[in-house]
Order: sequence, then structure tokens, then C-alpha cells
Amino acid sequence: MTIWISRILAGVPALVFGMSAMMKFVQPAGLAQGFSHMQLDLSLAVPLGILEIACLAIYLIPRTAVLGAILLTGYLGGAILTHVRVGDQFVTHILLGASLWGSLYLRDPRVQALIPLVRPTGRTGRDS
Repeated sequence: MTIWISRILAGVPALVFGMSAMMKFVQPAGLAQGFSHMQLDLSLAVPLGILEIACLAIYLIPRTAVLGAILLTGYLGGAILTHVRVGDQFVTHILLGASLWGSLYLRDPRVQALIPLVRPTGRTGRDS
């Protein structure tokens, strides 16, 4: 059951980042208006799309998933800053980051050891 929850949590941001990158390559009509609203030059669309695809690929490879999550978290940080700067909402970006790391937490014991959400049994946390 945990593996399926992990896959769903990983799939949502994978779809969002994949679609976002593809839109930057295809550049539909509304993209120029969106970039203008964000005060970004449209010439940044393709490089940002390449960056998104590269980070997403690193995240989707199980052996490099932690590095990919770190890189995508940095990407999301930049996106959040851009949205804050122009006064837009950014809750979606925070939820994407939580989904990335939640997925990793459920499937990777290294992440669980790094971020223990529960105290190991048999220890009280007090020194005698």
C-alpha cells in the first residue's frame, strides 16, 4: 500500500513538471502573456524547460531520486520567489515540493533515517 501512495505522490509532480516543460518548448499563445506577467523574457522559456526536464529525469531515476528532489526543490524555490515578486499565489508550489519529498520519504529508508518523524522505540530521549 505504501509503495502505491509513494508512486501517486511522485506521479503528480512528475506530470506537472513534465507538462510545464512541454509548454515551454511548444510555446502556446498564452505562454508569452504568462511570462510577461511574471516579468520574465520569453527567451528563457526553452532553457527553463530544459532545466525542468533534466531535474525531473534525475528525480525519476530511483538511484538519483534524492538529488533530483533537491534540484526540483531549488527550482520550486525560484518559482515561488517569482510568484511572490508579482503578488501571485504559490501554495501549489509548496504542495508540489511536499509531494516530491513525501514520495521519497515513503520509499527511501535513507530519507526516513535523515528525517525521523517518530522517535525510535526503546529510547526515552532523557539521559539518566
